[in-house]
Amino acid sequence: MFSRPSLIVRGVAAFALAATVGLASPASSGARDKAFFEKVAGQWKGPGEIVAGKYKGTKFTCDLIGEPTSGADAGIKLDGFCRVGVFKQAMSAMITQKGSSYTGKFLDGADGKGLDVVSGNVAKDKVVVGINRKQLNGAMIARLQDAETMNITISVKVEETMIPVIGVNLNRQMDKIAVGSIK
Repeated sequence: MFSRPSLIVRGVAAFALAATVGLASPASSGARDKAFFEKVAGQWKGPGEIVAGKYKGTKFTCDLIGEPTSGADAGIKLDGFCRVGVFKQAMSAMITQKGSSYTGKFLDGADGKGLDVVSGNVAKDKVVVGINRKQLNGAMIARLQDAETMNITISVKVEETMIPVIGVNLNRQMDKIAVGSIK
């Protein structure tokens, strides 16, 4: 069995860049969803913390790069890592549109060491995806506060209540190259 921090940190990256409830039809939501994933593409970096459970108070940082999936369907491919102290965990995820919802895998999916994306929706400034691993069910919400800031909350279902267990605050990373004129 994998430790809860391991599963939780994996869940963070899984969907630092993924899904929420929209009322548009699947045809019109496809363009909106694709636009959202294009907005969140790029490099993101920032701190996170486990806020509930046995490892409450554990702090970590993530460095993630996302790019929209190619083709007509909306989605995102994510790569990067999260670090707890000197320990570094590779992160990868693929989320793709399937009809009016989403599917995908974080790391190698629930059959391996990761999580499955089992549902999802995109709204104007956020994405909500359902995540699953055997008896662990939950959700990840990634919300753009502005063009440079994204907040992620991962919650797990305990009985009938969703309990937030991870919070992450990511900032968009930009090249800091000075641009000047040539004489």
